[in-house]
Amino acid sequence: MQSTSTPLQIIDRPFITWQRIIDWAQEHYRCRTFSKDERIPARPGLLYLVQKGSVRLVGSAQVTTVATKSKSADQTTEEAFLGFVGAGQPFELVAQSPFTLQAYAHADQTHVVWMYWHDLDNWPHFRREILDAFRYQHQRKLLWLSTLGQRRTIDRLLGFLTLLIEEFGEPYGGEAEPDVVRGYRLPWALTHAQIGSAIGSTRVTVTRLMGKLRSKGLINTEDDNLICLPAKSNPQKTKNQKQEVEPFLEDSLDDSLEDSLDDSLEDSLEDSLEDSLEESLEESLEDSLQESA
Repeated sequence: MQSTSTPLQIIDRPFITWQRIIDWAQEHYRCRTFSKDERIPARPGLLYLVQKGSVRLVGSAQVTTVATKSKSADQTTEEAFLGFVGAGQPFELVAQSPFTLQAYAHADQTHVVWMYWHDLDNWPHFRREILDAFRYQHQRKLLWLSTLGQRRTIDRLLGFLTLLIEEFGEPYGGEAEPDVVRGYRLPWALTHAQIGSAIGSTRVTVTRLMGKLRSKGLINTEDDNLICLPAKSNPQKTKNQKQEVEPFLEDSLDDSLEDSLDDSLEDSLEDSLEDSLEESLEESLEDSLQESA
């Protein structure tokens, strides 16, 4: 596997063009440096460029939940991790009810430049690069949607990690042989709760499935809990693949059973919590009515 770069990183842009944009942003107060996990005050209609560091995109939606007995509707906000924007990449935020997007600095000393779209008229060549970068991001999002369409949670998890490391991964080697590439890893840490929000699962399930992927040798973790995909093994080591079919099928069956159990348990827990809350509310109302009478 090879690490994939964005078009803005592939194109050999003249240094003077990028430097002019930075100088223009500083002159017009269109740049700012953010600390880790600091919210970037971005708004729709503006174009943002990540000069340094990494930006984490998070989506939130107002979800209406209806109680089974009282038929009362309550609105709650659910957030989901939507991906990273690395150095040299552009991004923009959209707002469409009931969905909103927010941007956070995922790494310390993240430097962001913003401008209006018509400001790109000063650099026509750079404008084409921006459009190519957004086209590339659109293609990656289609792959992301294909991964999230997998039925099994472990397949969604592995596909999600693979796409992230393919796009942002950095090669790493061992201490004994630093020149030998052992695999590729994310340059930033990602919590299990963030992964769970991205693939539609829970933190506990992600932690369990990450352990399974590690035991199978499909992923590993390096210093600072950086998630890694090891390099492909030697084909000569896979001569006995037929003997490994049965264990693989058993693992697949176990995974599907565990996923279905997890889903049913989560549903039953939510239902029981809703029922208990409704019953407690009804009892408190009845008690208050009796006391008032």
